[in-house]
Amino acid sequence: MSEGFTTRILHSDRRGSVEHGALHKPMHTASAFGYEDAQTLVDVFQGRNPGYSYGRQGNPTTAALETKLTEMEDGIGTVSFSTGMAAIAAVLTTLLREGDHVVSSGFLFGNTNSLFATMNGLGVDVDFVDATDAANVERALRPNTRLVFVETIANPRTQVAALAEIGALCKARGVLYVVDNTMTSPYLFRPKAVQADLSINSLTKYICGHGNALGGAVTDTGLFDWTAYPNISPSYRGIKPAMQGLQQIKKKGLRDMGATLGSEAAHRIAAGAETLSLRMDRACATADALAAQLAAHPKVKRVYHPSLPDHPQHERARALFKRGGALLSFELQDGLDPVRFQNQLRVVISATHLGDNRTLAIPVAQTIYWEMGPERRREMDIADSLIRVSVGIEEPEDLLADFARACDAV
Repeated sequence: MSEGFTTRILHSDRRGSVEHGALHKPMHTASAFGYEDAQTLVDVFQGRNPGYSYGRQGNPTTAALETKLTEMEDGIGTVSFSTGMAAIAAVLTTLLREGDHVVSSGFLFGNTNSLFATMNGLGVDVDFVDATDAANVERALRPNTRLVFVETIANPRTQVAALAEIGALCKARGVLYVVDNTMTSPYLFRPKAVQADLSINSLTKYICGHGNALGGAVTDTGLFDWTAYPNISPSYRGIKPAMQGLQQIKKKGLRDMGATLGSEAAHRIAAGAETLSLRMDRACATADALAAQLAAHPKVKRVYHPSLPDHPQHERARALFKRGGALLSFELQDGLDPVRFQNQLRVVISATHLGDNRTLAIPVAQTIYWEMGPERRREMDIADSLIRVSVGIEEPEDLLADFARACDAV
């Protein structure tokens, strides 16, 4: 019998020989692991036997979370990290070399954009393109292009990349296709469905959901031929071909760089993941209603959410995702102050996070995009009055009333 998304996640720990019959994987805090004989230790170190060598490379608690994530993404393996940015950094720094080329969506999360600038300083060329059209990606490809990087839904303007078309292009050209799935989560979308090779999630956001733990993960979907990838170290060529990329990411990203997810955070994220589908259904439905209400208000100039019929990628989002996501943004009419608007909100919290159970809002140009400067913001079409909203799971009527009151008062 084929089980549903939540059923599989809820029972994954119990089906993995959990100690003492516990329903959750217990939290393991050990940094070191001992074995009865030295040969067993050697076999674990060399990858011939399963086991744990040192806490920096994981423990039973993080392994249990990784099993859940692999199940969510329909992958062949997952490596967890201390943050979502650590997961992205591990992919880029372990799989790219000086002289390589990357094509990336131009509508990137600010910190990812900054990381690509760092990679450029290390000799990796990066071209940023409008990834809502796969033709732009194709034009940017070079013989030394190693990787194409996109996000599912852009933050904060909610552009939806041409995910399926880019996947087909990368498959035809033999280019590694990396998709950041954070804004949709594995419940709304599986990047494997569009031939993505690696799926990245910031576990801090929707998968955890409770705003009480940082984490990130990289899942290998099993679709890429790592034997043809030139940057795999000879040290990892001896293992199963399908696992060579993930092994290099794990060894260099955790063992060498130390971006390890702590067991307490892993335990919290694993518990939060159990209710992902329930939370996302509620938050997305409320986001749909809020987007429609704001779009109809005379003090709102423009609303950005894939559920709206006038969104440029509305039909694409409907075809790819279960729902349009729980994040939206909107511009106030000219002359209205977004900071004063937010000060009228009573239920909504002014905060920079997203993917929380609580609804959060932030004036974008004055905060998370402030350092970019006005010229770069204009290039990205970030208006001074733009407000980003991460919709939570409060009663929908309370949130709709809160925004209606603020619109009337501003």
